[in-house]
Amino acid sequence: MLLHDALIVDGSGAPAWRGDVLLDGGRIAALGAALPVAADVPRRDCAGLALAPGFIDAHSHDDAALIATPAMHPKLSQGVTTVVTGNCGISLAPLATPDPPPPLNLLAREQFRHASFAAWRDAVDAARPAVNAVGLVGHTALRLRCMADPGRPATAAEREAMAALLDEAMRDGAAGLSSGTFYAPAAAADGAELLALARVAARHGGVYAVHLRDEMAGVLDAIQEAADCAHAAGLPLVISHHKCAGRAQWGRSLQTLALIERLAERQALGLDVYPYLAGSTVLREDLADGLTPIRLTWSEAHPELAGRWLADIARDWGCREPEAVVRLQPGGACYFQMCEADVDRILTHPLAMIGSDGLPHDRFPHPRLWGAFPRVWAHYGRERGLLTLEQAVHKMTGLTAQRFGLRDRGLLRAGAAADLVLFDPARLADRSDYGDPCVPADGLAAVWVNGALALDGRTPQARAGRVLARTTPAAG
Repeated sequence: MLLHDALIVDGSGAPAWRGDVLLDGGRIAALGAALPVAADVPRRDCAGLALAPGFIDAHSHDDAALIATPAMHPKLSQGVTTVVTGNCGISLAPLATPDPPPPLNLLAREQFRHASFAAWRDAVDAARPAVNAVGLVGHTALRLRCMADPGRPATAAEREAMAALLDEAMRDGAAGLSSGTFYAPAAAADGAELLALARVAARHGGVYAVHLRDEMAGVLDAIQEAADCAHAAGLPLVISHHKCAGRAQWGRSLQTLALIERLAERQALGLDVYPYLAGSTVLREDLADGLTPIRLTWSEAHPELAGRWLADIARDWGCREPEAVVRLQPGGACYFQMCEADVDRILTHPLAMIGSDGLPHDRFPHPRLWGAFPRVWAHYGRERGLLTLEQAVHKMTGLTAQRFGLRDRGLLRAGAAADLVLFDPARLADRSDYGDPCVPADGLAAVWVNGALALDGRTPQARAGRVLARTTPAAG
């Protein structure tokens, strides 16, 4: 297939140029101006459109969605061709349980049946998903597998058991370790426990992705804790969905980014961010502070209330918001915790790549599930001028591939895997919002995954994704 006369945005951040790209055998065979090809080679006219590497979602919770809904329409429809799973300490493997506690219940409960990373990998590949996957192993999943009581630090024997499972997963293709000490099942973990596991991932050239212990008042100490662990273990750190959460923290990105820059001088470090002012996670009483607007995304006790504001529910019930949270459990919500200046500052930082943090199993999800990647260019680039097209694409492709050691993804170059997205830079835009969150993006012309046409306009085509192993050690 010859993609002819496209604006080529190669993912490196270099200036775009107009030319042709030849695909052959699942890879990019050649790039150039007016490439000579045989007359029988199929040709697609790309005049007026931009051609970029397929977007890489640095932070997803698609572990179960890849198996249960392998068409992966929320991601494919916005140009995503690879998702990084297992974030925030939450991974399906290696854990088999019928009743996963929060926050593991953000994933599909019935999918917790994979006792090894290899079993999860094989289940994903058997489902033939429309996009590729990169798998992290969640520290919380390891704790629940190896500890009867997660409310304390692990013993030496429990650390060894977790390390053995992680070592097996890394040998079977996992990309690294993730942790989420913000959440109760992992909050009691001490530095010795996290360091022991980080060292295992480091031996295999992996990465350590961290949902910080505190994104509010203690955010600076939490960044330092994560960085010290990664530095001592000798592996790259990714700070997940970096934010300054809560009104009392607004403006503190000036401090957090300054600290991150200092730390990046001594160690390999990056961060991911989603382009919205609200986050989304499980329902927590401590976050219902009466100051933060909270919108319910799901509730097992009251599924009919998904999409409503917590304040309105509490008013209807004649109770305070924390009491309403208890009555709605288990459930999830969007928390409008961030300010625009902080999100602008973090998202445009050179170390920041893009992750949706979308939750595909929510009844009424955060709009980032369907719209995060088009929004980066449409809102922060084209509308507000905070990013060039080349910068926006780099944050969604080349930078992420480098961080996760995906040597043959994220760049348009000869020999690279043919994951591509073709779009109209004047029209690409997210259409999902908090009131109507499951709307596909506009402006996408086509998506290829491993050389196969996966989406043509809004019409799904071949499903050619698979679980990817690292091709190089994760980079800084």
